[in-house]
Amino acid sequence: MLAGIPGNAPAQTGELSLAECFRLARHKNLAVEQARVSLNARQYQLKAEQTSYFPKIDLLAGYNYLSRPLEINLQQVKDGIVEGSSRQSLSAANNVFKEITGNDLPQSVQDRIYNTSKDIIGAVYPNYNPPLSKQSYFTAALGLRQPIYLGGKLSTARDIAKAEYESGIINVELVEKQMDFALAAAYIRVLYFNTMISSQDRVITAMEKNERYATSLVNNEIIPPYQRNWATVALTFAQSRRRNLELEKLNGLTELKRLLQVPQDTTITITDTLRYRELAGTAPPEDFWKGNPAYKAVESKTALAESTVKASRSLNLPNIFGIASLNLYQRDLPVITPPWLVGVEMQWTLFSGFSNQKRVKATQLYVQEAKIAADNTQALLEAGATVVRNKVTVLERDMLSLAQARDQAQLTTTQVQERLAEQLSSVKDVNEALLVEEELGKAYYTALFAYLLTAAEYYNLIGSPQQITTLLQ
Repeated sequence: MLAGIPGNAPAQTGELSLAECFRLARHKNLAVEQARVSLNARQYQLKAEQTSYFPKIDLLAGYNYLSRPLEINLQQVKDGIVEGSSRQSLSAANNVFKEITGNDLPQSVQDRIYNTSKDIIGAVYPNYNPPLSKQSYFTAALGLRQPIYLGGKLSTARDIAKAEYESGIINVELVEKQMDFALAAAYIRVLYFNTMISSQDRVITAMEKNERYATSLVNNEIIPPYQRNWATVALTFAQSRRRNLELEKLNGLTELKRLLQVPQDTTITITDTLRYRELAGTAPPEDFWKGNPAYKAVESKTALAESTVKASRSLNLPNIFGIASLNLYQRDLPVITPPWLVGVEMQWTLFSGFSNQKRVKATQLYVQEAKIAADNTQALLEAGATVVRNKVTVLERDMLSLAQARDQAQLTTTQVQERLAEQLSSVKDVNEALLVEEELGKAYYTALFAYLLTAAEYYNLIGSPQQITTLLQ
């Protein structure tokens, strides 16, 4: 049962099963929620890259303030203007004289006209540079930039975004799998303490009975009082061990609540105990590792690395854009620009100090590294599944031996109690038999706890940790 959660539906009734824990954690666990948010971000990034071929339209506006107005540098061209103007004046006078007389002006006259014109023009020529504009101006325009050919850069960016998105899907699966295993371990731990408390209750009941019997013998002066004290001491320590088990169970429930992301004051009812059920199958399934999120996560890095190789190679290819501009407004600009323009723009890095070639080589090595990591992960999963399956077999054998020893201890306790009734054994003998029975029971249930944890680990490797519910039902 799970109750006391603010804002939830009416509290559930009955036992909180492991399957219900898995369901609740899917909606509440923060690690899972974090992975899902990351996946959503990668999905939007993929959608953004899928629209990257669309044209980009920008509003371009600028305000410029010059340290001084734009000027025409007349002084730099003074000699050429004076010389040209003087010769132009001489040519005009000569043409007029030739039209009248049919002959050129005498050379001496030409020289006087040229020198006179040069002196006059040089005298009136400005000795300053006139400004062309004010010190500030403002312009605004719409600019369009359409990718035409980018050497595969856009498709490579989409491939990388897709690989990141698929990696995010695997990451969610991996986080959910890790959370399921942690939940299974925490739940089995609570069942273990339930089992130990139940076993301890049986021991305490037997010790209480032994103490009462010892008290009656003391009252009838059959045994001395100190023999009853043995029973009282044993009972006191047994009760103390039970209280410690209760605290351990509370710690286990605290961890379970943390994984379920419910408030710590929530009431969780779990009363089930551990039971042995045989693990089906003797060997891991063939190629099970292909479905393991840990392997798929490493494999996804290979696809991402291959995309980065394409991205590095595309740096060596040119970029071609179609461009257009529409002027919206201009003020105080010293020139009048046309209202619109269109064109084609190319950008091609011809030499980059061989850095692009080195990037390609580096990304190729990343691909090789990712493939090696995938092979190594496969080997680790295969070996790990075999080792864990063998541990399950070892623990099954240990439990068989401990079950036999526990049953024998229980039989011994019964026999000693019968002998005590016939005055053939002491109260201390019964206490010692009960302590041996308690220790063997603890050893058996601890082995059963380890067996179920190992089985959960085995399912975590070959499939899903949720499969452990088949051994707990």
